[in-house]
Amino acid sequence: MSASITVFLLAIPMSLGLAVAMDAPLEAGLISAAVGGIVAGLLGGTPLQVSGPSAGLTVVTAELIQVYGWRTTCAITIGAGLLQILLGSLRAARSALAVSPAIVHGTLAGIGVAIALAQLHIVLGGSPESSAVSNALTLPARLEQVVPAAPLIGGLTVVILVLWPRIPGRPGRIMRRVPAALVSVAAATAVAAFAAPSIARVDLPSWRSHALPEMPQGPVLGLATAVFTMMLVASLESLLAAVAVDKLAADRNSERTADLPEPGSGPTASPPLKRSDLDRELRAQGIANAVSGLLGGLAVSGGAVRSSANVRAGATSRASTVLHGVWVLLATGLLVTALEWIPLAALGALVMVVGIQMVNFAHIRNVHRHREFLVYGATISGVLLFGVLKGVAIGIAVAVAVALHRLARTRITVTEQDGRHLVVVRGQLTFLAVPRLNRTLGQLPQDADVLVELDGFFIDHAAYEMIQDWGNAHAAHGGRVVFAGRSGGRIAEPSSAAHSCCRPWTPWRNHHCHDGPDPAGLATYAGSTEPAGTITDPGPAPATGATDNPAPLHPGPIPTPPPSDGTDSTGGTDSTNITGAAPDGLSHSGTQHSGTQGPGTQPPPAPPADYTPDHDAAPARRTGGQRLVSGLSSFQRNTAPLVREELARLAREGQRPSQLFITCADSRLVTSMITASGPGDLFTVRNIGNLVPPPHSESGDDSVGAAIEYAVDVLGVESITICGHSGCGAMNALLGAGPGTPDTPLWRWLRHGVPSLKRMASKRHAWARISGRLPADEVEQLCLTNVVQQLDHLRAHGSVARRLAEGTLQLHGMYFHVAEAQSYLLTEGIGAGHGLDEVFDRVGPSAPYDPYEPAELARTGA
Repeated sequence: MSASITVFLLAIPMSLGLAVAMDAPLEAGLISAAVGGIVAGLLGGTPLQVSGPSAGLTVVTAELIQVYGWRTTCAITIGAGLLQILLGSLRAARSALAVSPAIVHGTLAGIGVAIALAQLHIVLGGSPESSAVSNALTLPARLEQVVPAAPLIGGLTVVILVLWPRIPGRPGRIMRRVPAALVSVAAATAVAAFAAPSIARVDLPSWRSHALPEMPQGPVLGLATAVFTMMLVASLESLLAAVAVDKLAADRNSERTADLPEPGSGPTASPPLKRSDLDRELRAQGIANAVSGLLGGLAVSGGAVRSSANVRAGATSRASTVLHGVWVLLATGLLVTALEWIPLAALGALVMVVGIQMVNFAHIRNVHRHREFLVYGATISGVLLFGVLKGVAIGIAVAVAVALHRLARTRITVTEQDGRHLVVVRGQLTFLAVPRLNRTLGQLPQDADVLVELDGFFIDHAAYEMIQDWGNAHAAHGGRVVFAGRSGGRIAEPSSAAHSCCRPWTPWRNHHCHDGPDPAGLATYAGSTEPAGTITDPGPAPATGATDNPAPLHPGPIPTPPPSDGTDSTGGTDSTNITGAAPDGLSHSGTQHSGTQGPGTQPPPAPPADYTPDHDAAPARRTGGQRLVSGLSSFQRNTAPLVREELARLAREGQRPSQLFITCADSRLVTSMITASGPGDLFTVRNIGNLVPPPHSESGDDSVGAAIEYAVDVLGVESITICGHSGCGAMNALLGAGPGTPDTPLWRWLRHGVPSLKRMASKRHAWARISGRLPADEVEQLCLTNVVQQLDHLRAHGSVARRLAEGTLQLHGMYFHVAEAQSYLLTEGIGAGHGLDEVFDRVGPSAPYDPYEPAELARTGA
């Protein structure tokens, strides 16, 4: 009820103002508001959308009234409604939204500018001209003839419209419940009643003289164009408003859900609304237009202003929309006298502000970011100069021209570096670029070493055949050709032949693409043994760096690898695995690449010409040494070019890591992957069980102590992290140890984990827990407890204790669940003698934890 009253108070001045702007009978605006609320509200597919006179059709309707008259315009409205019903029945609503957003928003912005120019004449006390161009040209003359009363009333209306939603504080929140449109028009009416009694006001004629539609008269083509134009603008405005209403309703429900108390202790949120049925909405808009036209009303469309007011007023169903139409219907008979006090200048100012708001600067920024501002500007210009339909056609033509230009624009450059010719082809490679590319490649020496870099995502059949033929011919003359993607990324083998197991982070043992027959021992050769002259089709994860043995290419889109500028998508340094290994391929403390250019996507080496495969023999798998050499070769070929510059800088400047990371030597734990770190970030110590021997112990291990001392005193790290993991073999061994354990180096080392066993069994210490659940078993419990215990050992080291006392070092505990790929951080202050529960909190995908953030510093007392 309250939402319906709010929208009703907004709809009355809006309906009258739009009728004035269109030079239509004023009662026609009220009829369309009532029909839009009741008919479209009952039948529509967007329950919270409020329909009424269309602001987007202001210019179109005004032109139709001037050309055909009011009664024929009503018939055109009926025709547009019937066409909307047909399109909705054909389920074409989603297709309508497929039009370029630059064209849609450009059309609405052009209409908004035209509305503002026309209404400015009314605000100045005059009458608008027939077109936006005429309104702009006659504006100087209008300013010379201005009468103060109308501009002052219009200015007052604009000021209240702008300032009312910005009233601060609690009084502002209460006052904003009344629509700004109602307040501004009411205030302007009250002021005009005393200060300007002779100002032009609303004149509602008797309902007995109300005109109904007639059979349309005029050229058939012109009438058909008018029907299509009205249908197009009304449909686009309604569908865009429906999508916006869905978003507003979802945001409102999210805010309410976030503010709710615990279940059972307070009110619950309103049930979520279903997503809009756009085809049903389009049919309902058509029915409403047909009814409005039959009753002599304006064309109807969904309105963003009215709908957003409905959502913000708390509407939860279509009842508010329908009731608002009922109130408008009652007002047309009961409030005629009150409505006739409203100054036309106030209504003109109201509609002028609505027109200005249709030029959305957020949309302008968006189309500019997507390099479509030319389309947007052309559409606005076309609408203002030639009308809505021609403006849309101009926008579509410019959009097609821009797309063709981008498709056909191909830049080809040739450079020579160290005896190798680099040919860079930027843009899409189509038949239009074939002659120029053929001429460029034909000028290269026949025996040259050539790298062809295809920096685009599409290559058509003509370009493919030309490149393939040239590559074969160049190889036949003794030349060497390498085809690569952007930034030297090798174009991978066809997706049909690519092995998903060879994507980044795939373990060596699953690199089946390397496990074919190897009769010549080629797998042990670290260089390339592949013939030149062919190019490859894109695979799902293109590697970087060039190769000389691509598989044959089938023409099609070429994926663009991400920029290789030394940073990865997480914002850290682009790290690299120098062996091409994946998580369970090799235990090491080096870093690994986290981008899409991963190892293992190169095709198998080509066998010699006289080799005949034995199809009955099982494919020979590579040995560990062969895999290592293959991984090193993969790094040199695919990743080294990307990280060479960064590593050279680190070599010059020396290492300055900020973190000491002590973790297990388990081959499944890849430190750089789980921390998104790169070369130079982590000073890593890996050992069995992520143990830290206490200083001066009988079976001490000076290697770990030396690493801690070097990291703390020499490198000056800012924090130390001890990281355990699920399924740790060392913890399993400790749990299974007995009196008869042998005195071997392994068991002498594992004695440093015995204090963790005792801590877990002790009643003086709370069991370590994972936030939200208990440990799965005693192995996981020991893994968690071991992290806490090793932090105690770490504090016993003199260099660590000194830095902790100075407040310049932080200690962190971490647990990584391998199967879940999930990290957990030990709650701050744990293990520091505070007596708190030892809880590992889950690290989510939100903003990273910053220990130096002011709130965190205050919480931890650092």
